[in-house]
Amino acid sequence: MFTRTIEPAFYDTDALGHINNTRLPAWFELARNDLFRLFTPDLDPGQWRLIMARMEIDYRAELYYGHDIEIRTYLTRLGGSSFTVTQEAWQSGRLANLGHAVMVHYDHRDKRAVPLEGELREALAAHLQDAEAVDA
Repeated sequence: MFTRTIEPAFYDTDALGHINNTRLPAWFELARNDLFRLFTPDLDPGQWRLIMARMEIDYRAELYYGHDIEIRTYLTRLGGSSFTVTQEAWQSGRLANLGHAVMVHYDHRDKRAVPLEGELREALAAHLQDAEAVDA
């Protein structure tokens, strides 16, 4: 599991006084950088080997300015050429948001999915967790 701490900025809030729901996709993407480095260590876009096939976020509770947010990132599925990244946003000891993104190992030149094999697959498997434990 990868973890990142986000310190919300004042501009992340909305008129209702909590963190705007549009910030979570950006924070989740930022927190996926640790995972992206398994594919492209220097994050060079010219060498990028991934595409996103799906993203969803469950907003379970509000997040607030003035309190750090911990983003936890791990895998809940590892397929032949795709995998599911699950992310949790925690604040003040509670799970506030849960997201899932399906990523595909992809060859942009040939426009096709590429199998997840060898050391890359082993590195991804090290971050695999049981999905049922997350949704409990």
